[in-house]
Amino acid sequence: MRSAPDQVTVQRLIPAPAEAIFDLLADPARHHEIDGSGTVVAPTSSRGARRLGLGDSFGMSMKWGVPYSTRNVVTEFEENRRIAWRTLAPAPLDKLFTGRTWRYELEPRDGATLVKETWDISTEAWLGRPAVRRLADLTRRNMSATLERIEAVVTAA
Repeated sequence: MRSAPDQVTVQRLIPAPAEAIFDLLADPARHHEIDGSGTVVAPTSSRGARRLGLGDSFGMSMKWGVPYSTRNVVTEFEENRRIAWRTLAPAPLDKLFTGRTWRYELEPRDGATLVKETWDISTEAWLGRPAVRRLADLTRRNMSATLERIEAVVTAA
């Protein structure tokens, strides 16, 4: 499902309450459990688990061929309904490949939740945007895997 030229959206109906899914998304210490791309390693902070809120920043150790880290800032937050963060690269990459937004929208549906994940590169640094667009198909597959993993985690109890 594609919603705009610089956005890719996937969705999945997950048989779990929105609160359980949101709690998982709002805890960066658990993001490695749900990452369908296999690139998320661990949060960079050793402060332990904490719940995110609007404006919060969190770091993430990553690996895609080589290790790197990102800083992420929560840009949208509506309890149990929507959370989004912008991923920022360190210098000098911040001039080219930085600023994409990851958004999760949750809609309760008769004992389940419709989860929509959107990869939005309209917020990406404009110099790198053409190259990042080439990742759309790979990103779509990874996002579908992420939603499968979210379902597995929240229904495992």
